[in-house]
Amino acid sequence: QVQLGESGGGLVQAGGSRRLSCAASGRSIANYTIAWFRQAPGKEREFVAAINRDARWKEYADSVKGRFALSRDNANNTVYLQMNSLKPEDTALYYCAARGSPWESRSYTYDYWGQGTQLTVSS
Repeated sequence: QVQLGESGGGLVQAGGSRRLSCAASGRSIANYTIAWFRQAPGKEREFVAAINRDARWKEYADSVKGRFALSRDNANNTVYLQMNSLKPEDTALYYCAARGSPWESRSYTYDYWGQGTQLTVSS
């Protein structure tokens, strides 16, 4: 069983950048498709991006396409979400999640979750 932990959240001004990290322990992150989801207050959890096990394939939500970029360092058991041109509407609690199968945008299909890291974008 893999454990996931997110880091890198905080307060950033609109137009700024931030990199979130998803670190795995217990099992190699290389075994999993990793996705990022986010949840803003009063809203449902939404899919942000996903990366397959060998990083050859990535998927992004339309709302972040061109601004966010995924990468992974399997040797260091970490997946990164680089976020650029941040907007106030990106403010949310960001979670990383893992599954052993190809990507899905539906959160309930992911087996393992981190605790989340808060990102706040000020206008």
